[in-house]
Amino acid sequence: MKWTVRHMRILFDSKLSQFKTPFGTLKKQEVCTLHIMIPCSCRTTVVCLVLQAENGAELRRVPFAKQLDDTLYDTWGGELTISNAGLYFYYFHITTQDGAFRLFKQGESDTNMEDGGLWQLSVLEDKFPVPDDCAGAVMYQIFPDRFYQAGACDLAGKIEPYWVHENKDDVPVYLPDANGEVLNNDFYGGNLNGIREKLPYLHELGVELLYLNPIFYAWATHRYDTCDYKRIDPMLGTEEDFRALCNAAHALGMKVILDGVFNHVSSDHPFFRDVLEKGRASRYYSCFYALPETPRLPAAGELPGYTCFSYVADMPKTNTADPFLRQYFCDVGAYWVRKFDVDGWRLDVANELDDGFLRAFRASVKAAKSDALIVGEVWENAAHYLGGDMLDSAMNYDFRRYCRRFFAEQTVDAETFDTNVSTLLLRYNENALFAQLNLLDSHDVSRFLSLCGGKTERMELAVLLQMTFPGSPAIFYGDEIGLSGPNDPGCRMAMQWDEEQQDTRLLRWYRRLIQLRLASDSLTDGDFHTVLADDAANVYAFSRTVPGEQTLVVLHAGTAHWRGQFPIPDWAREFAAWTLCCQTGGMTKDDPFHPTILTDDPGRFEAELPARSVKIIRFINKKLKEKVQS
Repeated sequence: MKWTVRHMRILFDSKLSQFKTPFGTLKKQEVCTLHIMIPCSCRTTVVCLVLQAENGAELRRVPFAKQLDDTLYDTWGGELTISNAGLYFYYFHITTQDGAFRLFKQGESDTNMEDGGLWQLSVLEDKFPVPDDCAGAVMYQIFPDRFYQAGACDLAGKIEPYWVHENKDDVPVYLPDANGEVLNNDFYGGNLNGIREKLPYLHELGVELLYLNPIFYAWATHRYDTCDYKRIDPMLGTEEDFRALCNAAHALGMKVILDGVFNHVSSDHPFFRDVLEKGRASRYYSCFYALPETPRLPAAGELPGYTCFSYVADMPKTNTADPFLRQYFCDVGAYWVRKFDVDGWRLDVANELDDGFLRAFRASVKAAKSDALIVGEVWENAAHYLGGDMLDSAMNYDFRRYCRRFFAEQTVDAETFDTNVSTLLLRYNENALFAQLNLLDSHDVSRFLSLCGGKTERMELAVLLQMTFPGSPAIFYGDEIGLSGPNDPGCRMAMQWDEEQQDTRLLRWYRRLIQLRLASDSLTDGDFHTVLADDAANVYAFSRTVPGEQTLVVLHAGTAHWRGQFPIPDWAREFAAWTLCCQTGGMTKDDPFHPTILTDDPGRFEAELPARSVKIIRFINKKLKEKVQS
């Protein structure tokens, strides 16, 4: 049917409480109340919500009832409960006196007939505790070989061939050998004592959580080909060095998590070597995924005859559903927690690990330390793993993806960006949401500054969102001083410690934003609400709110001077405002303690922003805060 209603649209916005409660995800069996407003001129007779599974199969239709008549709009409402955790989608089927049509979303706050997307609904297990000191913590990721060297490296027992760069400014080598194989065997000498020596630098930056890429005995420079899970790579240091690092970090209030690579092992791991020797007769044959009868290492130029990670013969894929291997890895997880008091694990390619293994690993680590953090590398929607029995948190690559499009590439408008952001907020329950590692970079992707074409002001806007968004800001070493580089190996350049070679303006930016974040309850714990998405000016504004405090963030990514009005919370008594200019890297605190320009309306103020700048306004009612806290 071709619809002809003019000037009015059907109204539904899943982010607003007048249309959907509760906000965001649902728990199993939790009642979700929905309302939709339809122009009276449509002469609507039947409204149904059509619920679909993740695979697109229709599950059921939920009838709505007319609840309110108005001169312009009729309000229809209904209730929805879902018994099983999972990811669901829905649209509306509307019948009128003139015919029937389907209603889809077009942007998060707009609707469209017969064309568009589906609304998303995540249903999760009951809320589960996430370690308090980790949720929202500023995280810093270190690639150990590339960070800092203190003292000599122990090369005894290093698997040949390898070589060590004398010049730390060298570009990492990623060239194939004579057989066409990329070896990843060039090292820079970074070690555990080097990390410990730089802890004061990280403390001054505001880091609360250290994430170390693999430190276990391995052949390759990345150490994702683990040979021994209970042995530190001698090139990085000793057990005493690691214990000293953990103790020093804890003394400064920092937690330490390790990188657990359990989806695959090195072809030099004793289990796989035994399989190569004995074939199916090996005790460890069942520990590996889809092995042939008599597995062997491939010859030069030959593809491996067994399943491995990313088709790399040196990293055969494990079968984490195997009971023996499961217990072995669970013991590894608890071992490092108990012996060195580490604070958790980041699990490599967690989405490829068996669900039963993830549950068992979590239980084993939590038994050793109840507040240990379990983070998973999941590049897409991680809701399946965040139901309370597997992971506490996931690396939020979607956050990076959306920031890349809006800030770096500038290929989407503010409203599309808001739709993307809203998708993230609607995906997880509150506990998991505030523990998400919101990253711009990692060891697996191009540096964000490179994606920005070296334009620091674009990266500064993305960093500001990262520091003010719900979750844990995740900094990849060197981002704060302007390291750039394309995908591996360019993103793994050695850390630059020569201050003359650092982008000190960007470093100041990071420090100031982290300070603002740590000084604000609303920026660490507050509810998120979109205030403005102005496509024409490329301005995006949102608020973070806790009782007695609200922080309003206005991001101006456009190239022209901009002025706009915003509401003042009726409970507010004090104001503090900061202007951050990305074109100069400067930050000024507006004086006196109120927004820059007041309007005739006492309930609103006017904010003025130059191109590529940010206005942060904090509203405070100290008495209300104290009352709530008490």
